[in-house]
Amino acid sequence: MDLRKLKTLIDLVSESNVSELEITEAEGKVRIVKSAPTGYGAPVAYNMAPPPPAASPVQQAIEATPVVTPAPVVASHTVKSPMVGTFYRSSSPGAKPFVDIGDSIKAGDTICIVEAMKILNEIEADKSGTVTQILVENGQAVEYGQPLYVIE
Repeated sequence: MDLRKLKTLIDLVSESNVSELEITEAEGKVRIVKSAPTGYGAPVAYNMAPPPPAASPVQQAIEATPVVTPAPVVASHTVKSPMVGTFYRSSSPGAKPFVDIGDSIKAGDTICIVEAMKILNEIEADKSGTVTQILVENGQAVEYGQPLYVIE
């Protein structure tokens, strides 16, 4: 499973009322379990297991599926879309993007544009730090609350 997709799922579970989420795909099975809240920034526990082997049901019952526990996610901040619209990384086609991965930004810096109903809305960083991930492609439609950037 794509690391960005996994990170997005973890963020969605941690910010919602869902306490457990399990997804099975061709690449494997992911189970995300929210631990009991202990205050702001409570960690989210998750396990990943490979897909079951293509064997008989008897063999599958006998073989134990190993569980891999990834390293904890580094504390980071996700910038989310404040509205539904179209995401743009730069002010015009062919122009330099507002930010790239590895750029240091300050709170209040313009990091992208979300076009909604023919109005170009500049989205500002709500935290200072370094851009570590860009989660949306240029020109892609975005939903309200959809993660756009990860800042550490």
